[in-house]
Amino acid sequence: MVIQRVAALASAALLGAVLTGCSSTSMLNVPQDDHAELQIWIREPPGSNQAAVADKLVKAFVRKTGYRARSVALYEDFETKMQQQAAYRQLPDVVINDTAQLGTMQSQGWVRQIDRSSFPGGADLSDRAWHAAQADDGNYYAVPFSAHTFALFVRADWRARLGLPPPKTWADVQNMAIAFATRDPDGDGRKDTYGMVIPGSTKRGYMAWYYSNLLLDSGGDFLAEIHPGQWVPAINDDKAIAAATWLKNLFCQYHVVDPNAVQDDTPLAHTTFEKGIGGIYLTGPYMLPRFVKSMGSARLEVFPLPAAPGAAGPSALGEGENVYLTMGSPNRAGQLAFAEFATSVAGQTIAMDGDGGGLIVRLPVNTKVDLGAIHHDPRWSVFQQVYNTAKYTPQVPNWAPFRQLAADTLNAVMADCGSDLKGSLDKLANQFTDELKRQNVYGG
Repeated sequence: MVIQRVAALASAALLGAVLTGCSSTSMLNVPQDDHAELQIWIREPPGSNQAAVADKLVKAFVRKTGYRARSVALYEDFETKMQQQAAYRQLPDVVINDTAQLGTMQSQGWVRQIDRSSFPGGADLSDRAWHAAQADDGNYYAVPFSAHTFALFVRADWRARLGLPPPKTWADVQNMAIAFATRDPDGDGRKDTYGMVIPGSTKRGYMAWYYSNLLLDSGGDFLAEIHPGQWVPAINDDKAIAAATWLKNLFCQYHVVDPNAVQDDTPLAHTTFEKGIGGIYLTGPYMLPRFVKSMGSARLEVFPLPAAPGAAGPSALGEGENVYLTMGSPNRAGQLAFAEFATSVAGQTIAMDGDGGGLIVRLPVNTKVDLGAIHHDPRWSVFQQVYNTAKYTPQVPNWAPFRQLAADTLNAVMADCGSDLKGSLDKLANQFTDELKRQNVYGG
């Protein structure tokens, strides 16, 4: 009881702290005050290098514009904390968060609509990035801030030791994974390595997040838009089944996946790769500075995920972060000014953090930014190349339920080698149909 009481008091104190200075959503026509301090939330661990760069960005904005602002870094249960703030009608003025959260935030009425045509500097931002700020109604409810996609991190020393070719096909990736799991790539004489590192837990939909790269690379998708704004499930078509079968074979036929994968979230997967437990890790460019520092640059190679068998060309999941301007802020002019600064060449350059490890912009959304002039490691160019054909998640009103349903199903399939993959995906398609109907966008 004492522990519960202390926890409750701590939670109340934290909530009281974050409420101070946040904007009120109690009414639409909030009196405006250009001197009101902006509270800018970003989903990064407090005290991290990324949090420090976010603070640097906000302070540069303050110096340039004269607006008052402060950054707040939060990581664990970020979306839950946002819900709490909304319940108290006290949202932060600006939120830097995943592009995948657009539907949730827009459907709950938390964010302002953005006029892309009149947004200062909007023409300099890439069309692909703007797409991730567009809701299912065709309007924009955020400003793109950062983009990224995914590529294969490979242990270069393991590949060289075993004389394996660079992966050009899915078969090459599979064969490399088998070799890493069976041919003692680290030379220690023990069978203690695996081919693939996969964050396969259901937490935050990680298993679906990982699989989506294989699905999109196969030319498939979770949903198919048959009319504008009208969707049907595609998760059980031939392309989706082929991608899931290939992944399940890595788990169950070849046994090349780290055994803890179905419980691992991304922080655990990062550590697994760093410890040399697995030699292939499909993840984003934000991990490059950390892995170079912890593992040594010479041990790392980055390759695009090769095109799947029968696919027209390679693809991968496109993601990133948007700048969301919340409803109810007493300083709407300041909100817009921050979004303008954050997406300018100056703001993007600060947020990319050179060759440091605190980057909060991975790939710049401003087309006037020279990636190579800021990130001198040529491996960054692989991600830029992949992003040019990347695809974002379907523009349904709320993507989160689909991602979680898919993660739950795929996690169960990979965890049970006797599972019925086709039957599981058929059941998932029925769940998708129900969710599409709930969101009033079912086209069947």
